[in-house]
Amino acid sequence: MLKYFFDHQLIHYSDKEITDWREAIAESCRVLINKKIIDQTYVEEIIHCVEKYGPYIVIAPQVAMPHSSEKSEGVFGTAISFTKLKQPVRFESEDENEEKTASLFFTLAAKNPEEHLENIQKLSELLMTDGLVERLISTNSIDDYQVVMAEYN
Repeated sequence: MLKYFFDHQLIHYSDKEITDWREAIAESCRVLINKKIIDQTYVEEIIHCVEKYGPYIVIAPQVAMPHSSEKSEGVFGTAISFTKLKQPVRFESEDENEEKTASLFFTLAAKNPEEHLENIQKLSELLMTDGLVERLISTNSIDDYQVVMAEYN
């Protein structure tokens, strides 16, 4: 899967100073927008869902999986992109004792329910790879990413 991101040019290392989770979601969608897989409507839908349901997209410490439903407006193709922020962003949570932060964003877009579930399954398998999340957090460039990709493929 790491090779998938690389081969399809779906990797983005952000150099922006992002402190707001809404801005982080928008930044994580940038590659998919540039490739015309999604448009701004989908970005707004993801943000609306997080506002409504809380930070459900933070699936592990430092890892977010921005997505909306499989039948979302503004989705024209199926893909997953990888974005690494310079600094983790904090998501607001109902539980004051629970801190949800993320610097790794795996943004999903799918045109149908089957592809949506398949993407979630593939990504879940990838993220369960021992030590991989920590290695990705330590990367700061495409060159670093390629080193990790070589280690884990």
